[in-house]
Amino acid sequence: MKITKIDIENFRLLKDFSIDLEQDLSLVIGKNNTGKTSLLSVLDKFLNEKVKFRYDDFNISFKTQFEALITQKKSKVDFTKEGIKLKIFIQYDEQDDLSNVSRILMDLDPDNNMIVLGFEYTIDSFDYLQLRKDYNSFKINEGFKKKKNRKYSPKSLNFYLNENVDKYFNIHKYSFGYDVQRRQVNESEWISLISEGINTKDILNFKFINARRDVTNKDRENTLSKQTSSLYKRQEDSNEKIEATDDFKDKLSETDETLSNIYKDLFKDVIGKVKDFGGIKLNDSDIAIISTLEHRELLEGNTTVVYAHDNHQLPEHYNGLGYMNLISMIFEIEILVQEFKRDKERKPADINLLIIEEPEAHTHPQMQYVFIKNIKKLLSEGIKRKDGINRNLQYIITTHSSHIVADSDFDDIKYLRLEDKNNVKAKNLKELKNKYNIGTNQYQFLKQYLTISRAEVFFADKAILIEGDTERILIPTFMRKVDLEEKARLEIENKEDDYLPLLSQNVSIIEVGAYSQIFECFIEFLGIKALIITDIDSKGDIGNKDKKGDPIIEACPVEKGIATSNSALLHFLKDTLWEDLKILTIERRTKKIGSSRICICYQQLENAYHARSFEDAFIHLNRDFIKRSKATFQGIKNASYFDDEGKDPYKLAESCIKKKTHFALDILYHSNEEFSNWSIPEYIKNGLLWLKED
Repeated sequence: MKITKIDIENFRLLKDFSIDLEQDLSLVIGKNNTGKTSLLSVLDKFLNEKVKFRYDDFNISFKTQFEALITQKKSKVDFTKEGIKLKIFIQYDEQDDLSNVSRILMDLDPDNNMIVLGFEYTIDSFDYLQLRKDYNSFKINEGFKKKKNRKYSPKSLNFYLNENVDKYFNIHKYSFGYDVQRRQVNESEWISLISEGINTKDILNFKFINARRDVTNKDRENTLSKQTSSLYKRQEDSNEKIEATDDFKDKLSETDETLSNIYKDLFKDVIGKVKDFGGIKLNDSDIAIISTLEHRELLEGNTTVVYAHDNHQLPEHYNGLGYMNLISMIFEIEILVQEFKRDKERKPADINLLIIEEPEAHTHPQMQYVFIKNIKKLLSEGIKRKDGINRNLQYIITTHSSHIVADSDFDDIKYLRLEDKNNVKAKNLKELKNKYNIGTNQYQFLKQYLTISRAEVFFADKAILIEGDTERILIPTFMRKVDLEEKARLEIENKEDDYLPLLSQNVSIIEVGAYSQIFECFIEFLGIKALIITDIDSKGDIGNKDKKGDPIIEACPVEKGIATSNSALLHFLKDTLWEDLKILTIERRTKKIGSSRICICYQQLENAYHARSFEDAFIHLNRDFIKRSKATFQGIKNASYFDDEGKDPYKLAESCIKKKTHFALDILYHSNEEFSNWSIPEYIKNGLLWLKED
């Protein structure tokens, strides 16, 4: 039995939200404020019911519409239940134990193996009318207060709802019908789980480890030691460690040394799992749990986690937060797994769902790789008891870590994207496969490339796609230079900048070589703004012949060109004639693809010269800059050619660039502090200014 999908309505940014879940791990990623924590929160509020809903939990668009309904002159006669809704789609098969769900099965059709649990925090028509009446009285009373005291500010409807939302909104739980042919919920068929006295916790058990973990390295903190006590409590009444716990109780009166040996056996599983993660160097620093018994009653308060280092046992808080966070998570996971197993008198729930929020906290990149590599192994057994009762464990990990994403299975990833100000959508990364042509290796290339080296783009607001090392070295400096120049210009004009500086924006630079066109569907999928910086790559007849005597069409100066050989231009601007391609404005080089915009920037006519490549363009604008320091430019050869005014920039780029990356580094090395002793080619500067705008 497993959850296949979760639908959410009107909760914070999750206005009309749906996310698919995998059999085991679902890795949920996205930029800040895309609803990752909201997903955890709404599940917690409906399934665990320890935290109440607040009016601020409603989606902003819903609140606006709802408040308009309350304040309108006529009451809404055809009012239907409105509010926060959660639907959990559960799939079962013939091997599953259906004893807990038999009372909520809505369809005995063998082809229909779907259960839909519905949870609502809604207001019905009766409470809606009562709310209007009560608020009207409240408003009149606030008016009286204002008449008595002119300085008094009457309280708003929003204030009233914040204070009284629970008077009008109520929680409901349902099992809905499911139309297997149409693959949709039939809400006209339902069973009230509350009225029928059905405990959803026997069907679905939900737990989480949130990002606000209480791991610190203060002298008096003993987070890990407290967790060993919690772990013992969970194990004490189960079959899993019964022998170890009995030994513990029999020998309470013995020495700390004896108890420490018992702890070694009692906690050997979790200590072994810590070792598997490789976060601590072998034979350098190891974890142990020892007894510090002060009262001979219970284990609580009498265990301490220490680190063995150079024959010394050091307190847990002496280690870094990264190690403590990792170890604490493993302990916490083990505690929750024990809770999922339940005690020996009670079966585990049919479905056990665990969310781990932002496991990367306090950890360096290598440790993040270690975590994601080992988490599947750690949780692979699921909920497995010695009495033979086993259950699957589904788990969701939310993360901002590109390192965790880079080392994850592409098909596990769920990308959360803010479609508008008040609505988030979840997309399966594996859906991208359908956007690429069958029979090509483009999807496989994208998949390998993103998971190996450039996963940070998933968390970017904008992207710059570049061809190679030269741009990778120089683009950050070009961005800095544009920021400085724009700041100076606006100060002269006595204006304020409408946009953040480029270096303050969330921009990812991706090196794509000649394959920028492969990233088109991916950029559309992310819904971000992207700048492609490439070369015009003119080709034409410069007089060379092949063996048959026919002219060879090859690389040549732009003025002699008849076409481009650049694959990006041939893809994105395929219907543009060569003569038009040379003079296209930036507006005509901008393409809207879905909700994304892509601008293709390449060399344009500048100062009466049309360059073919970056080096060509840079030399044209900055010939004097290079001449002044040509003796120390490591990336050029034939330096004396720069003194020959008859040699144009195309020939200098062809004859004098020894190594492009060295030439790029030369530019940085010879720059002054403000980068004002050279100029950025206009096609790049205009592209960066386009990207800077929202």
